[in-house]
Amino acid sequence: MLRRELGINQTRMAEELGVSPSYLNHLERNQRPLTAQMLLRLADTYDIDVRGFVAGANEAAASDLHEIFADDLVREIGIGRQEVLEVAENYPGVAEAVKRLYRALADLRQLPARVETAGASDTRLSSPLAWSRDWLDRRRNHLPELDEAAEALSLGICDDPEVLREAMVARLREQHGTTVRVVPMEVLPGALRHYDLHRRRLMLSEQLSAASRLFGIAVQLAQVELSEAIAAAVVIAGPPNAETRALAFQIATNYAAAALVMPYARFHAAAEASRYDLDLLSHRFGASIEQVAHRLTTLDRPGARGVPLFFLKLDVAGNVAKRFAEASTPFARFGGGCPRWRVHRAIRRPGETVVDLAVLPDDARYLTWARAISAPADTEPTLLVLGCEARHADRIGYAAAASGTTPIGPACHLCERPDCPDRSLPPITRALAPETFRRPTTRYTFRQI
Repeated sequence: MLRRELGINQTRMAEELGVSPSYLNHLERNQRPLTAQMLLRLADTYDIDVRGFVAGANEAAASDLHEIFADDLVREIGIGRQEVLEVAENYPGVAEAVKRLYRALADLRQLPARVETAGASDTRLSSPLAWSRDWLDRRRNHLPELDEAAEALSLGICDDPEVLREAMVARLREQHGTTVRVVPMEVLPGALRHYDLHRRRLMLSEQLSAASRLFGIAVQLAQVELSEAIAAAVVIAGPPNAETRALAFQIATNYAAAALVMPYARFHAAAEASRYDLDLLSHRFGASIEQVAHRLTTLDRPGARGVPLFFLKLDVAGNVAKRFAEASTPFARFGGGCPRWRVHRAIRRPGETVVDLAVLPDDARYLTWARAISAPADTEPTLLVLGCEARHADRIGYAAAASGTTPIGPACHLCERPDCPDRSLPPITRALAPETFRRPTTRYTFRQI
């Protein structure tokens, strides 16, 4: 995983670590133990946090396995926590295979409803979206090759957002023969941005905000000037088919555009200095709140790492439209969220930042903050949520607004809190215990052992 993140082959990594390619191959296949000496060598060579390197992947894998083994299909087997941890730590390939199989099972369970809704028989079981999420999760949402290429290009462009826009427009016109026009919404029915290949004209809808126009211009510039770096990133990722490859190109292009508007070094320094102030960063870089929030999850450069954040974008029904930095997310990936989580209240308070210190059943604590936004084409507001482990709270300005803690769960079907009045489903890890002569305050009662 680390080698893929760095974008290097086995031979080069073996040379840099001073080991043979065959030994490195055995390590990657878990056929040799990862010794303390090798961990130190990895840390010195690639500036990684050894604890995070070892524990981060194990914890994420164990969390996924706990959720999967709590499914009705296998929960009566009673797979113990220690067994799950052992698989996650010693057999990561097995853990990943189980996760993929479970995702396929979840897709199959939804197939009848999908077919009925679509009125068709050719519903796809594989998901390019699921693949892309796994890809970004493996890279910790950080594509260093694109950051470096964008920074090299941005050195010749002014930092001020207004001047940056004019400089990019001039660069497109003078070096690539492409003009940029803001057009009435009637010219682009059902679209906000369109590139006319024959006329070499980028058309931006008048509905777009200044931040979205700047980003659209950056996307066009990235497509023509950073095409080699984008293509290389996609090749390293290795998408399995044409559909997934097209999505990977789109993701990499958008990443490169964000890196042009918010160059890594400048953005990281501003984020740390402002204590991750969304509004200040938005104004300074001419980006939208959503663009800033997404960019904050990509700060994983060795020697200049930001706070490890997760980012969720939710609609009014609570469905997850975007999810980044999944390994850091404490919530279920195969189901809904917790109704007690205070950040949901932000959907009724547009423009206001709602902060919550959430405590999970295992006493893990997360500082979370949310903002409701509306885009020109949206009929309903959407909710942007950022969060991190509470141990990083001293680096986050929003932490001062947290008042008390909120006991929550990963999702109702996994939460075993017995006294939750907002539960919508019983936990699948426990047997129901309906009461005949008493009406409890909770919707479902269940056995504790």
